Amino acid sequence: MINFQDVIINLLKKHRYGFHVDEENLSFAKRDELNIDHTEIVQERVVEQASPGEAENRAQSLETDQLRAELQDTPHITTWEAGWNVTNAIQGIFVLGLPYAVLHSGYVGLFLIMFAAVICCYTGKILIACLYEENEEGQHVRVRTSYEDIANACCMQLFPKLGGKIVNFAQVAELIMTCILYLVVSGNLMFHSFPHMQMSEETWFVIAVVMLVPCLFIQNLQIVSKLSLLCSLVHLVVTFIVITYCMTQVQKWSWKMIKFSMDFEKFLVSVGVIIFSYTSQIFLPSLEGSMKNKGNFVCMMIWTHLAACIFKTVFVLVTFLTWGNETKEVITDNLPFTLRVLVNVCLVAKALLSYPLPFYAAAEVLQSCILNPSSVGGKAQVWALVLRGCLLMLTLLMATFMPHFALLMGLTGSVTGAVMTFLLPSLFHLRLLWYKLGNLEKFLDISIFLLGLLCGLSGIFCSVKGLINAFRR
Repeated sequence: MINFQDVIINLLKKHRYGFHVDEENLSFAKRDELNIDHTEIVQERVVEQASPGEAENRAQSLETDQLRAELQDTPHITTWEAGWNVTNAIQGIFVLGLPYAVLHSGYVGLFLIMFAAVICCYTGKILIACLYEENEEGQHVRVRTSYEDIANACCMQLFPKLGGKIVNFAQVAELIMTCILYLVVSGNLMFHSFPHMQMSEETWFVIAVVMLVPCLFIQNLQIVSKLSLLCSLVHLVVTFIVITYCMTQVQKWSWKMIKFSMDFEKFLVSVGVIIFSYTSQIFLPSLEGSMKNKGNFVCMMIWTHLAACIFKTVFVLVTFLTWGNETKEVITDNLPFTLRVLVNVCLVAKALLSYPLPFYAAAEVLQSCILNPSSVGGKAQVWALVLRGCLLMLTLLMATFMPHFALLMGLTGSVTGAVMTFLLPSLFHLRLLWYKLGNLEKFLDISIFLLGLLCGLSGIFCSVKGLINAFRR
């Protein structure tokens, strides 16, 4: 089974860094890179040593053999495994912030949870459609492999590399913000679990960062990938405990607590929170490319988002009906003390074990942009460690100055979630397939683009304003 660790590695552009390379422990994407490099060298030697006609034939033969080898060696996943990976992406620890979002949005928030599932499922499907083009026989052929390839294809005529740079920037921003959110939720949970220790949230942030120092030395994510399933199981257990406790409080439920009225500014922040809880688009091109039966991708997206919609709606309903206006930013803070300590410690372990994945991916992209990818040796390793250390300290500083989980999650959803999930998929779909789309599809794409633009801009304004007010207090 391919976990998201492998998907992210395959998602990243193939760059070389000054780290020791152990080919036996490399991911499939890195092995492909080495094989491609070796093939290019062999082809160059063939061209140099043979006559023009023979060189061309031999090079084509080598290229064909290499393609067959890659197809045989590339690991494939079943539809169920792909669905499990998407489920991990859209049903993670950030679901804990949804009840607080509904506190400020009422029934409209519940509707948005369902509406966002439909839109995110649709934009995921049209994003994958942008990877394909029809050949002369009318068959759909996969001509692109990543989100970046789609962006570059859309900007090819004016700015060939601009689209890829925009996508990379948005990806890095989302990954860094995800790292910050893991620190914030860890400090928040520990602060409310051990109030008698008289330690501030900032102190817990520092302790968490000290525990995450080994992330600086990660060369591959095999060790982390082995813990991925364990993290998911822990999350399921925690969710089961929370829902079970809420069911014991049924006699206290009152539907009057869910209102139709809402605070407009806080509602826009809630929209960002809900969008962020469904983001998986940056993984989808690599994930779909790894599926054995790519024809099942659409069906897989429908069932995973339907399941996520049902789960989130039920989870939000039972938790909000239990605590009502006392609902806190992280819903587990509402549990009784003993149960809260047990659940929060499990969630902190899950958050800290999840941190290396976005941290590694963000560091890889930043290293490719800032450092010389072809440099090797001790100096290159030192500079790479310095860069990763700066990234780790950046997440600590951001968590320290903005220790508000819901507001920070809303800001992330409004900035990168709206862009990567709403704006870019619909824009790319219109740009690449305009003449093949029906009027209904064009209307849907334009509507989603405008909706994403409106939600993104308004959500950014309200989230930043909320963070400024919280910081002043």
